[in-house]
Amino acid sequence: MSLRRLALLAVCVLLAACSKVNQENYAKLSAGMAKAEVESLLGKPTDCSGALGMSSCTWGDKNSFISVQYAGDKVLMFSGQGLK
Repeated sequence: MSLRRLALLAVCVLLAACSKVNQENYAKLSAGMAKAEVESLLGKPTDCSGALGMSSCTWGDKNSFISVQYAGDKVLMFSGQGLK
């Protein structure tokens, strides 16, 4: 394996290990947290939608994700799947 390929592989592994969508960060979530606190912990969400003061944001992909539901600016409930 060439040095260039080995370096590229190492960078990919490091980036995957740096994901904020993990069990450790999920455990830090709690009902009543402000939206800004959640985004500080998890980063910018992958997707958000909502209406009438309720919203739902998701971080991650279809295999590994954290989903947070808000009432106004506060966490109402949250769930996760495939977290490591």
